[in-house]
Amino acid sequence: MRWKTGRRSSHVEDRRGTRAGGGLFKGGIGTVVIALGLAYFLGIDPRVMLQLGEAVAPSATETDYQSTAKEQQQADFVSVVLADTEDTWGAIFRQSGYEYEEPNLVLFSGQVNSACGMASAAMGPFYCPADKKVYIDLAFFDDLKSRHGASGDFAQAYVIAHEIGHHVQNLLGTSTQVRKAQRGLGKAGGNELSVKLELQADCFAGLWGNHADRSRQVLETGDIEEALNAASAIGDDRLQKEAQGYVVPESFTHGTSKQRVHWFRKGIDSGDVADCDTFGSD
Repeated sequence: MRWKTGRRSSHVEDRRGTRAGGGLFKGGIGTVVIALGLAYFLGIDPRVMLQLGEAVAPSATETDYQSTAKEQQQADFVSVVLADTEDTWGAIFRQSGYEYEEPNLVLFSGQVNSACGMASAAMGPFYCPADKKVYIDLAFFDDLKSRHGASGDFAQAYVIAHEIGHHVQNLLGTSTQVRKAQRGLGKAGGNELSVKLELQADCFAGLWGNHADRSRQVLETGDIEEALNAASAIGDDRLQKEAQGYVVPESFTHGTSKQRVHWFRKGIDSGDVADCDTFGSD
C-alpha cells in the first residue's frame, strides 16, 4: 500500500503513556456496547462480556511508556489511513449535502477507558458510539498476523476502515436503529441484526479502498488479497472452529468468512454506498 506520502490526520489521540485504573461501577449500556462491538477480530463471544457485572471506572495515571521504532511507524501508518478515510467519507457526505464529522482515533496500550466503559487490548479494535472514537492497541496488528495469518499493511488498513465504517453507521443513525430493533427480538434475531451491521461495516471498508485508490492510487499488487485474507480469517465460523472445534451459527455476531469476504469485495468493486445495503439483502 502506498501510504508514506499521504496526509496525516490531526485526530489521533496517543494514550499509550496512560495506564487506566480506578474504582468500580455497575456494568450497563457501556458494557453492552463493548460486548456487541468490541470482540471484533478475536472471536470473543459478546455473551461473555455481558456477564461481567462490573467494569473499571474512568481514571488514569501516566507511565514512562517508550514506543519502539516499529510502533512509531505503525502509529504514523494509522494516522495516514485515518486521514484517508476522512477524505473519502468527507467527499461522499458532501455529495449528499451533508458534513462528515471526523472521529478521533485513540492509540492505547493494554487497556483503556472510553465513554462506553473499560476495554482491554484482548478485545481488539473497537468503535465507541458514545464518544465517537475508534480505539486500537497497535499490538493487535502483530496478533492479526501471528494468530490469524493475516499480514500486510492493507489488511491493517481494512481493520481501521471497518471501525470507521461503524462511525459512519452511527452518523447515519443505522446503529441506533439496530439497537432499538434488537430490544424486541430474541438472542438469535438480535445476533442476526448484529451480523448485518458488521457486514455493512466490511462493505464500507471496501468502499473506502475503492475511493482511496481512484483518488490517490494507494493500492499495490496483492493489497486487495491481503484484505480479503483478513476478512476470511476473522469470520465467526472460522474463529469458533479454531477456538472450540465446532460452530454455533445462531451465536454469530459478525458473519461467516464467506460473508465478510463477499461484502468487502462488493464495497471495493462498487464504491457505491447504495450497494452496501446488507439489511435489504439475503
